[in-house]
Amino acid sequence: MKSEKLAKYKTAFFLFILITIHCSLFTDVYALDFNKKILSNGLTVLHSEKHNIPIIMITMIIKAGPLDEPKEKAGLSNLVAELLDEGTKNRKSSEISEEIEFIGAGIGASAGSDYTTINLSVLKKDLEKGFELFSDILLNPVFPDEELDRKRERIIGSLKQREEDPSFLAGRAFNKEVFGEHPYGRLVEGSVETLSVITRDDLVKFHSRRFIPNNAILSVVGDLTQNELDSLIKKYLDSWKISKLHERQATPMPEEKTLKVVKIEKDVTQATIIIGHLGVSRDNPDYYAISVMNYILGGGGFSSRLMQKIRDDMGLAYDVHSFFSPGKERGAFQAGVQTKNESANRAIGEILKQMERIREEKVSDTELADAKAYLTGSFPRRLDTNRKITDFIATVEFYNLGQDYAEKYPSYINSVTKEDVLRVARKYLDPENFVLVVVADQKKAAIKY
Repeated sequence: MKSEKLAKYKTAFFLFILITIHCSLFTDVYALDFNKKILSNGLTVLHSEKHNIPIIMITMIIKAGPLDEPKEKAGLSNLVAELLDEGTKNRKSSEISEEIEFIGAGIGASAGSDYTTINLSVLKKDLEKGFELFSDILLNPVFPDEELDRKRERIIGSLKQREEDPSFLAGRAFNKEVFGEHPYGRLVEGSVETLSVITRDDLVKFHSRRFIPNNAILSVVGDLTQNELDSLIKKYLDSWKISKLHERQATPMPEEKTLKVVKIEKDVTQATIIIGHLGVSRDNPDYYAISVMNYILGGGGFSSRLMQKIRDDMGLAYDVHSFFSPGKERGAFQAGVQTKNESANRAIGEILKQMERIREEKVSDTELADAKAYLTGSFPRRLDTNRKITDFIATVEFYNLGQDYAEKYPSYINSVTKEDVLRVARKYLDPENFVLVVVADQKKAAIKY
């Protein structure tokens, strides 16, 4: 009987999700009306009322991640996130799962390079219970030793499995070379060595120092009024007190400009190749010009120069791409391709040639117009569900992009000129000093760089 009820609740919830997606596709996605206020305990609260469907989406960003953990205990922030819902002062792990399943809600947490997120999706009628569970895993996790051991072994097992994946090997080596000792150069999950020395006390200390309201952003979108939200916060987060925020220990980025080549031997028929170097942070004012430039170079799918040349003209690969990955601190630029071992040098040479070309001559009017049309035209897809909106306004706040960011984004892109594209290409692309990682049958690839 209980399992039948659970199944009915799950079915109802998923139907509501589908209806939400369908309805939101016909709304004005640029009309992101939301309120922002900072509570007395320092918590930033973002709220958007949307009463078209009885669902509430909640995202909390905690400004805590790999930037806050010592390198010898890499993976600490990820373990904290993974264990938030694995037992609290009030509930065992199994009880949390059962209560969430019973109301057909979804709850979870994850750590990224810059921050940790906690998400809740819940029907309006079950909001009280959902928010109670949300606040419980946020405020009261106990990080049981047995759950820590289980989670640690699962992550270590996953890391060992991924050693067989050429893309994983290439990406890990690339980040290590580009970022050096900076936390961006490590896996968010840590390594077998660092995970093995993390203790429960480490998790408790990290949580107490970083999971504080004046280090957090709460984003709420859906079928509830401001008064209803205020009541929930008062009832379930009133005990969350402001606390001293410990400063991060800054780790400098490596500034040395040189050519670095990493060759990883693997018995494969195709070489996995990454070329790149340091990029930009998200608050860089050139971000929008860079977005347009990169779309033309390798971010525009079938319309990009890299794809047209390496796939269409030369027939060397099914996919080739480039992207900038900006973070709170400087991210990376990288171009990637998989091609036959024997054609690795030709693919590498063409990528570098196209990087040089976009630095030497202005892009065409058609390329510029197409890039702008795609970037502005695809932007609404970032906001076509309440879940996406909830996450979007939280990250906009985290990166200090402004409450009117969604409305202004098209003008930011449309103001980019051909001269801007040439300028940022010359400034942020370096086809002479870069990191090159090649995972391949090295004898067949015979990399000449």
